[in-house]
Amino acid sequence: MPLLAVIPARLGATRLPRKPMRLLGGRPLIVRVWERAAALGVADRCVVATDAEEVADAVRAAGGEAVLTRADHPSGTDRIAEVAARAEFAAYDAVVNIQGDEPFASAELVRAATALVTDGRFALGTACCPAAPEELARPDVVKVVTADDGRALYFSRAPIPFLREAGDAGERARRDALVRRHVGIYAYRRDALARWVALPPHPLELIERLEQLRPLADGAAMGVAFVPHAPPPGIDTEADLARADAFWPEWAARTASSAPEARPGAPQTSPA
Repeated sequence: MPLLAVIPARLGATRLPRKPMRLLGGRPLIVRVWERAAALGVADRCVVATDAEEVADAVRAAGGEAVLTRADHPSGTDRIAEVAARAEFAAYDAVVNIQGDEPFASAELVRAATALVTDGRFALGTACCPAAPEELARPDVVKVVTADDGRALYFSRAPIPFLREAGDAGERARRDALVRRHVGIYAYRRDALARWVALPPHPLELIERLEQLRPLADGAAMGVAFVPHAPPPGIDTEADLARADAFWPEWAARTASSAPEARPGAPQTSPA
């Protein structure tokens, strides 16, 4: 199944102003994310979708592909759907959303999420990894609970699953083993993506500020791939950016020594 990777990038972020153009390791964050997505070798084509000419120019100057979209999209998925609907991308039956603030995207996670769709198991796919029990109370960490077949039951910023009997050590251990952190990578079959964005925003989506609750509330089955290794966190705040920039030399050296072979047609990039 031909796979298109789209990286949505909105210049007007609120928590980290001008986020796509902020520097990470001396280059714009969006360029670092595009380099990483291309180097993963997962997709047949990788493109940045943005509402700002400045962002598109930075990506193109680095050798990447970028397209301009409308500025009024309520979510990254809506922006991706605009790109996927264009004639030049009609040959791709599946699309993967790699967030524009994830320069440390894990190949393991991206492959696991996309395989749920490309293998025909689900029309929508995403991923999760283990989370420490103390992360349950953090609203910035999105948690997910799944059915036995891997289908998402709910995503929340609240502590789920909730431990009713706090004093029961056995129940606490059982709960702790089920704590999962959602990783914001989405894979879509083309028709499922079109249906997602045709739906109006759902009250649960608006309350939690989680776009994936829109198709879930509509009854869509979204597979959640579990990967045992958590990737480094994404970049949402000034503190995140400072931490990522300090970590960058180590990351660049590590990925340079273990770069995967790219799929045919995927550009080769250097993390340095």
